[in-house]
Amino acid sequence: MRLKRKLAISENGFIFDPTTGESYSTNNEGAEIIQMLNQQKSDEEIKKYFLEHFEVDEANFERSYLDFISMLRYFNLVEDEQE
Repeated sequence: MRLKRKLAISENGFIFDPTTGESYSTNNEGAEIIQMLNQQKSDEEIKKYFLEHFEVDEANFERSYLDFISMLRYFNLVEDEQE
């Protein structure tokens, strides 16, 4: 999974999809996840980073991370590696 190639992403979490004209915003944690996905970090690398840098336990991180990834999929902002 990776972010769609044509997305414009700012450091503060603003996302613009030029193919649809839609724009989105996220909080700081979401912006960090997006930056890490953009750097093609694995789920494990992202989890490790958040567990080391934020006061969150593994179960809560995984639930929030999966919700966030589901939201990215719902808005068609990610694509599988084969696409």
